[in-house]
Amino acid sequence: METTTIPVSGMTCASCSAHVQRALEHTPGVSAASVNLLLENAIVSFDPSVVQADRLAEAIRATGYGAEIPATAPEPIDEQQAQDEAQVAEYRDLRLKALVSLGAAIVGMVVSMPVMRALSALGHHDHGGAPGGDPFMRWSHAVIDPWLSAWLPWLYAIDTSWLLGLLLGLTSVVMGWTGRHFYTRAWSAFRHHTADMNTLVAVGTGAAFLYSLAATFVPGFFLSRGMTPDLYYEAVLFIVALILVGNMFEARAKRQTSSALRALAALQPDTARVVRDGGDVDIAIADVVVDDIVLVRPGERVPVDGVVIEGASAVDESMLTGESLPVEKRPGHAVIGGTVNRTGAFRYRASNLGASSVLSRIVRLMRDAQASRAPIQRLADRISRVFVPVVLSVAVATFVVWFVAADEAPLVRALAAAVAVLIIACPCAMGLAVPTAVMVSTGRGAELGLLIKGGEALQRSGDVTAVVLDKTGTVTEGRPVVTDMVVGPAGRDEARLLQLVASLEASSEHPLADAIVRAARDRGLGLLPANDFASITGRGATGRVDGHAVVVGNAASMAGQDIDVTSLADAAETLAERGRTPVFVGIDGRPGGLLGVADPVKASAPTAISRLRALGLEVVMLTGDHRATAEAIAREAGIDRVVAEVLPEGKVAEIERLQAGGHVVAMVGDGVNDAPALAQADVGIAIGTGTDIAIEASDVTLMRGDLRGVADAIALSRGTMRTMKQNLFWAFAYNTLGIPIAAGVLYPAFGLLLSPILASAAMAVSSVSVVTNSLRLRVLRVA
Repeated sequence: METTTIPVSGMTCASCSAHVQRALEHTPGVSAASVNLLLENAIVSFDPSVVQADRLAEAIRATGYGAEIPATAPEPIDEQQAQDEAQVAEYRDLRLKALVSLGAAIVGMVVSMPVMRALSALGHHDHGGAPGGDPFMRWSHAVIDPWLSAWLPWLYAIDTSWLLGLLLGLTSVVMGWTGRHFYTRAWSAFRHHTADMNTLVAVGTGAAFLYSLAATFVPGFFLSRGMTPDLYYEAVLFIVALILVGNMFEARAKRQTSSALRALAALQPDTARVVRDGGDVDIAIADVVVDDIVLVRPGERVPVDGVVIEGASAVDESMLTGESLPVEKRPGHAVIGGTVNRTGAFRYRASNLGASSVLSRIVRLMRDAQASRAPIQRLADRISRVFVPVVLSVAVATFVVWFVAADEAPLVRALAAAVAVLIIACPCAMGLAVPTAVMVSTGRGAELGLLIKGGEALQRSGDVTAVVLDKTGTVTEGRPVVTDMVVGPAGRDEARLLQLVASLEASSEHPLADAIVRAARDRGLGLLPANDFASITGRGATGRVDGHAVVVGNAASMAGQDIDVTSLADAAETLAERGRTPVFVGIDGRPGGLLGVADPVKASAPTAISRLRALGLEVVMLTGDHRATAEAIAREAGIDRVVAEVLPEGKVAEIERLQAGGHVVAMVGDGVNDAPALAQADVGIAIGTGTDIAIEASDVTLMRGDLRGVADAIALSRGTMRTMKQNLFWAFAYNTLGIPIAAGVLYPAFGLLLSPILASAAMAVSSVSVVTNSLRLRVLRVA
C-alpha cells in the first residue's frame, strides 16, 4: 500500500468534502481516504498495482473539483509556507470582493427606495410596501425611505428607468464578478449530478434575479394578471455581500486555527554560518550538507540538526518540546534545528537535513494529524450527504405551499420564503465543526509539548479510563546508576565482573545497560570486544566476551540459560527492598555476580500521578523488574497498583485484561519492549526521549518526557470533544430551527417571516461562530 496527499481546490462545505471522499472510497484499489476541508487536500491509501495516483486525481476532478499531483513531493516546511501564502491570498481576495459587494448592496438599497416609491405611486404593490414580500425591505421602506427623501431629494427626481438600469448593472457586476464562483461551482456540481452550498446560493439568488429581470422588462405580464412586478436586486446584492463577508471572516478564523503549525514552520532560519575554506561564511539553509561544521553564537537560532563538537551553551527548546527551562549542551550533545541558543557559542557537526530533520518531521506529523478525521466527523458526513437534496426539496415544497395558500401576493411570498430556505440552510457550519477543533487542538498540543497523531487519537484519548505506565524511563528518570556489586562464584573481582558485563551491554539500548557501561568507563575500565550479542527482550542479553559466555539479566533470564543463582537470591532481595534493580550475571554457565542499579523517580511523577487520579483514572505500573524494586518505586511515585516481573507479552496480556474489564486503556512507555503494549492499548503514549520504535507505535508523543504530559493530553482531548459536540449541536440546531422559520411556520400564529437578507446574515454568523468556538481551545487550561 502507498499513501499520497493530493491538493483539492474548490471545496466550500461539508457536502463538497463528503462528495470527494465518497468518490475516492469507491475508486478500485483505494483502501482509505481522508478529505480535509480546511487543508484542502485528500490523503489516500491505495494499492499501486491496482490504481495510480494520476487516476486518483482524475476521480477527484470527475466530481467537479480541482486536483493535481505535485511534480515532486515538497518538504513539509515548504509545503506549510506555501499553504500559508495561499491562505493569505484567499483572505485578501475575499476581503476585496466582500467590500465591493457590500458597497454595491448599500448603493442598491439607497437606489431602490425611489424605485419602490415610484411603483407605489402607480398603484402597484412592491415588496417594500406590500403586506407580503421581503419583511426586511418592508421595514427599510417604512423607516429609511422618509429620511432618505428628505436628505437626497435629487435622487427621487431621477427617471425610474435610469435607476432600474443602475440596479440591474450593479447586480450583474456582483453576480458576474464577486459572486461568480458561486454560480460556476454550482454549475460544475450540477454537471456532475451533485449539489453543495454553492447550489443553494446560486438557486436562491438566481431565482430572485430572474424574477426581478422579468419584472423590469415585462411588468405588464405581472400587472395583467393582478400580480406585483416586485424587484429583488437589492436582496441579491445583500445576500451575495453578506455570504462573502461571512466567507472572509471564516477564512481569517481558519488561518488562525493553524497558527501553531505556522509558528513551527517559521522556526527554521534562512541561513547558517558554516566553516568553508578555513573561514566562517553565511550560506542558505538549502546549501548546508551533512558533516558541515556550523557555528552558533549567543542569541542565534540553531539552523539545522547536529551534534556539538566544541563549546557549551544553554539552548531554549521550548517551541519544540514545551520545556520552559533552557537545556545544557556540551560536546556530544544533540541540538535541534529551530531552537534558540541562549548563553554561549558552540560549533557542531550537521547531521539530519531537509525532510529528515526533527523540525520537518514534527511539521509533517502535525500536518498529517490535522488532515486526519475524528470518528465523530462521520456523523456530520452522513447528514451532509443528504442535506442539500433535502433542502432543495423543502424549498420547492415551501414555494408550492405559499403559492397555493397565500391570500395576497402569493408569488412574491412563495419566492421570498423559498429563497430564505435555500440561503439559511447552507451547511457550512456543519463542515467546519470538527476539523477546526482538531486543527486548533493539535496546535495547542504542540505548544504543550504533545504531538498527537490525528483526530482519531485525539478523540480516543478523551475516553481513557485507565493509564498503564512503564517504569524505567517513564516513572523513573531512565538514567540509572550502578550502586552495588556482589561477586559470585564465577566472578573474579568487582572490576573484572563489571568489565565483562559492560563489554556485553555496550551493544544494548536499554537504560540499565547504559548505566553499567558508564560505571565501567567512570572506573577507567576498557571495554572488550563482544561477539554473538543477542538481546532477550524483557529479560537481558547474551554473548561472548574475552572467550567467556556471558549472560546478563533478571532471574528469569538466568533460569532460561540453566544458571542457578540461588546463592545470590538473598542479596538480590535486599537490593530490591532498597529500591535497587538487581541485575544477575552468568559467566560460563555459573553465577558470576550481581549488580544493583538505582533509577530515581522523576521529580514530576508524583504530581502527574495525582493529576491522573483527579481525572478519575485508574493508574497501573507495569514492569519486568523485580517485584520488591517495583513496589518501592511505586510507593515513592504514589502508585497503588503494580504488575511486576512481566515480559513484553505479559504487558500486552495485562492491557487486554483491562480492556476485557471495560476499560479504555492508555499505555505510556519509551522502550523497544513497550512497542507491543503501545500498539495493543487504545491509546499509545510514547516518551519523546525514548526509542524511535516506541514513538512510531504510539498515538501521542510527549516531547519533553514529562509524565504530566499524559494528564495534559487527556484533559486537552476532553476539552476538544466538548468543543466538537458544542459545534455540532449549534450547527444542527441552527439548521433545524432556521429552515422551518424561513419556510414560514411562524407566520400563521405570529405573522413572522424571515427575510432572505437576514437569512444570509444568519448563515454567515453560524460559520464564524463555529470557528470562533474552536479557537477557544488555543487558551484551554489543562492543568
